[in-house]
This record gives sequence, structure tokens and C-alpha cells, in this order.
Amino acid sequence: MAVVTVGSAIFALEAKEIVYGAIGLAGSLFGVATLFFLLNAPYVAVFQIAVYIGAVAVLILFTVMLVRQEKWAKEVQPKSLTRIAGILTGLAVTVALAFAVIATNLSQFSGVVNSATFVDIGQLISTGYAPILEVLALVLAASVVGALTLSRVDREEKDQ
Repeated sequence: MAVVTVGSAIFALEAKEIVYGAIGLAGSLFGVATLFFLLNAPYVAVFQIAVYIGAVAVLILFTVMLVRQEKWAKEVQPKSLTRIAGILTGLAVTVALAFAVIATNLSQFSGVVNSATFVDIGQLISTGYAPILEVLALVLAASVVGALTLSRVDREEKDQ
């Protein structure tokens, strides 16, 4: 699953078309969700699939296809110095994270048992946090309707 996650992320970064990059992002997010399943955190995995793949990745694809213009399709080749700097920065971050993990005493912690079930989490969300979730859903819906309205106005102005 780590290979799928990292491979999809690399595919998203190296894609020539932005649509394929967004699809690679969705694949990488799906790989992260499978890692959550393997870590015995099914609620977080389902949330990852529903929110990040179902909403964010689809919204990115929708936006890209809605506002796509041919002038953006031109590819600019990165300079070799930029590519080398990017690789060195990535290696530095990887080494820093490796040292940070080694410096912690994670081996002394025992496994944490996941005591919350889907029913417990569902009851918590549907009782105390239901109004907040409703407002967030309305904000998301309003932003999608606003994006559609703005894109329609721009296209009508170009046609005239």
C-alpha cells in the first residue's frame, strides 16, 4: 500500500496533463486510506475516502475541467539546477524526519486498542455535532454553486 501511495503521488507530480495529476492525487489519497485500514482505524479510512477522494479530488477534477484553457497546456521544462535543488531538499527533509523518528522513544509505547466503534462515533456526530456538520455541508454546497455561477458569468462575457 505504501508503494501505491508513493507511486500515485509521484505520478501526480510528474503528470504532463493536470487532469492526470488530479487522478494521481486521488490514487495517493486512496493509498493513505488503505494504510489507515491496515492501522485498524476504519473510521478515519472511510472519512479519508469520503472527504478527500469523494469531495476534494472530485472538486479538483471538476474545477480543472471547468476552467481548462489551452494556453495552460504548454509545458515548461524545469532547469537542471531547479531539479537538483528539489531532489536535495527532498533528501534533506527525509533525513530530518528519519532522525526525528529515531530520536523519539516510540518503542516504549505499547499498542493502543481502538475502543471506539462506528456506532459510538455515529452517535457522537449525530447528537452533539449535527448542527456543525449541517452548516459545513451548506457552506460546501454554496461554494460549489458559487463556482458554477462565476464560471457561467465569465463564459457569457467571453461570448459577447
